[in-house]
Amino acid sequence: MEARTAWLLLHLLGAAIWTGGHLVLALTVLPRALHRREPGIVLSFEEGFERLALPALFLQILSGLFLLHGRLPVTRWLAFGSPEETLAGVKLLALALTLGLALHARFRVLPGAGETRLRSMAWHIAAVTLLSVLLLVAGGLLTAAV
Repeated sequence: MEARTAWLLLHLLGAAIWTGGHLVLALTVLPRALHRREPGIVLSFEEGFERLALPALFLQILSGLFLLHGRLPVTRWLAFGSPEETLAGVKLLALALTLGLALHARFRVLPGAGETRLRSMAWHIAAVTLLSVLLLVAGGLLTAAV
């Protein structure tokens, strides 16, 4: 198997875990937690999911940078001058926003999360889920633009 193909498969596996898990969280776990006003439901899911999601995100970052480096010079990653550069830039900006939201949630929202923080948790979950879907779509379009 060619190295690029292996990296692409690893990237897709990471995306399946990251995006799929966030869709489950946003569409099944979060509504139940909001209905019951129990942030512990989200926290319980996050505790288990985090063990798989964070390595998957790390894998996506590594493989994504490798794949992008093979497509575009680093100086063009945020150029937005062509459709390929635009998709690359969208992915990188969405990744930066995702990392920012994840850090904010980890250090500001989740510690001591009570019922009052449940709404803030919900906004973070919705935003990260939408960003993960955006990353998936942009990556699919970028891959299809071979």
